[in-house]
Amino acid sequence: MGDTHNGETPPRRRRPLSLALYLLSAVLVRSSSGGAAVGLVTLTVGHSGEGGGATVGGVLAALLIVPNIAGPWMARWLEGAKDARLTLASAFVAFGVALGGAALLYGEVALLLVALLITVGGLCDPLMTGGLSSRLALIVGDDDRMQRRAEGLDSATYGVGNIAGPAAVAALAAATSPVTALVVLALGAVAGGLLLFLLPAALATPDRTGPAMAVRDALKVVVHRGPLRRVMVATMLTSVSTGGVMVVAVVLGTQLRDSAGAGAALGAAYGVGNLAGALTVGVFPLRGEPEKLTLRMIAVNAAAIALCAVAPNYLLAVVTFALAGASSSILFTATLAVRSQYSPPTARAQVFVIMAGFKMAMSAVGTALAGTLSGISPRFVLALGALVSCTAVGIALLDRRHVRTTAPEETEDSAVVRKP
Repeated sequence: MGDTHNGETPPRRRRPLSLALYLLSAVLVRSSSGGAAVGLVTLTVGHSGEGGGATVGGVLAALLIVPNIAGPWMARWLEGAKDARLTLASAFVAFGVALGGAALLYGEVALLLVALLITVGGLCDPLMTGGLSSRLALIVGDDDRMQRRAEGLDSATYGVGNIAGPAAVAALAAATSPVTALVVLALGAVAGGLLLFLLPAALATPDRTGPAMAVRDALKVVVHRGPLRRVMVATMLTSVSTGGVMVVAVVLGTQLRDSAGAGAALGAAYGVGNLAGALTVGVFPLRGEPEKLTLRMIAVNAAAIALCAVAPNYLLAVVTFALAGASSSILFTATLAVRSQYSPPTARAQVFVIMAGFKMAMSAVGTALAGTLSGISPRFVLALGALVSCTAVGIALLDRRHVRTTAPEETEDSAVVRKP
């Protein structure tokens, strides 16, 4: 697994094994990331009670997210690395050490030190998400169908992580302790990092012919390159809708069945649909131009969210939320294809992380809005989300039309040469 096959991507016969190793590493680190916030809140509540413990846990969980603003600089570090495996593995191991250390030291040392450790873990998070995904094309080669299939499977690792991480925390915390649960998550991140060294050295070869692009210039690329700009704006707006779906699901399910468990089950239906959608496009890869696919999937997702808003009973709500989850994961897979196809070789990781960061920020806004408005009317929140997503498609189409009438679209799109 260690040769580069004359500097190119791994030989075709080795790519399935390389992809399997990549996916295993991705599941481990994203499960660790996905369960970390739940684990921290469980730890602090168990230690200090529901009152102060929940507050401290919420602050620590936020410290996992806030450092994502440094994502572009972390991505540039990855971009300029001679061996991307070492950079990624260092970040994953650092996340694990920070999370495990915080769990073991909580209640034994000053809270400020624990908060500092969690912040270090949060700085590593961009490389566990967009940074890792940006290396996928180097593993699977330049075959479009293989890339689309790999992107679908990569999307599924996020879904698995968001389910497996919290589930592992719940099971281990109940059977042993929250500290044990967090330490297991931490070990998963460390193992995921070490697995990267089993990948071919092609991953270590910089995907560029010159120095890594400066962060400021990478931001300009995202703004000025048509497909990247349109997809970023569209997905940011769509994330306001999708970011609050889980909150709305709990409220609406409780109203329809007068049971908190029914609300949680409705949220679970969305999660299962999300994972099923990602696995589907992993088996049956997306076809066509990625930007157009993304805009179509935003429209499909808006329709699914609208169906959730008008579901007359609980059974149909389960079906519509599952459809919304499936369309959301397929949409995410399409956005990965856009980032891969239109990112310049000298800023691939930065583009992945920048677009992911903006999406995450808007998703947080959507979650906050959903929490505020769901108490008034969860159906209104869903309808509003569907309208926002439709607006996102309209803005993107207007952008395309404007560019075509003022300058040839090819001048900004064809400037990209995909070099996996």
